[in-house]
Amino acid sequence: MLWRLRARLGYWVARRMFHWRWLLQQPRAWGWMQGQFARMAALGDVPAQSFYGHILLFRGQGLGAREEGLRLLRQAAEGGDGKAAYQVGVQALTGDSRQAPDALTAARWWALAADAGHPLAAQRLAQLYREGGPGLEVDAGLAEQYERRAERLGIRPTG
Repeated sequence: MLWRLRARLGYWVARRMFHWRWLLQQPRAWGWMQGQFARMAALGDVPAQSFYGHILLFRGQGLGAREEGLRLLRQAAEGGDGKAAYQVGVQALTGDSRQAPDALTAARWWALAADAGHPLAAQRLAQLYREGGPGLEVDAGLAEQYERRAERLGIRPTG
């Protein structure tokens, strides 16, 4: 029980230190902060998984960091984090050198994000159903449904 408290305290301190740009440029300090983020994410803390997943995806070095970032984002998304689900959907639709763009997978993640209250996910999902995509047929009914949801979540209709 004491180690969990220590992990939470270390994570809290590291998150505060994360806002000090000069400290992020110090290799030892950055290494310590990453250790705190990783430990809290490994304990199953959904916000920590989302936060560290985003860091690894966008700022990590190498394919291994990117893959670990996506894994953490998927875990956070399955835990109910809308921002993480949105980002996993973006990555699915973008594809990469090992995986072709997959609109069906993107739609599944964006639906989770929209259910969690992410307005941009609802808007992108409406657009995806309106235009179709790799592996996903056009569906005007679902496009309209997600347009209404995006409006309820605060995004004004385009046009």
